[in-house]
Amino acid sequence: MMNFIIILLVFILMEGATWLIHKYIMHGFLWRLHKDHHDHNHDSSLERNDWFFVIFATPAIALMYFGAEAGYNYLFYMGVGITLYGAAYFFVHDIFIHQRIKVLRDTKNPYLLSIRRAHKQHHKHTGKERGECFGFLWVPVKYFKMYFNKK
Repeated sequence: MMNFIIILLVFILMEGATWLIHKYIMHGFLWRLHKDHHDHNHDSSLERNDWFFVIFATPAIALMYFGAEAGYNYLFYMGVGITLYGAAYFFVHDIFIHQRIKVLRDTKNPYLLSIRRAHKQHHKHTGKERGECFGFLWVPVKYFKMYFNKK
């Protein structure tokens, strides 16, 4: 049970970490890697931004390795939480929002529509500054209200 709590807590905390990393690192000193995700001045299906998957997978892999070496202690389950968040990020951000694989295009789900709308607001700013909606699974309430209040 404690392992599940660790995984769940890390997954939840990753949302805050993602917001901070996105706002201050991806739109900060690592803008060089993130910029092509906003301007789309490339022909490739891959972006420099995709390096963030490697960057963020590295601590998760290290935590799982060292946690397994220590008898599957809490470090392993922290790594699992980060990995599960990364998988959720990939499916929601890359597959659902950016449609790298064409699924759920015509969803009517208010939660998914809220996330998609907030992300569109984030991408309306093609530059490093003036961004908004840096979160991923939780976005400002105004976007939820747009879809949950419709009748």
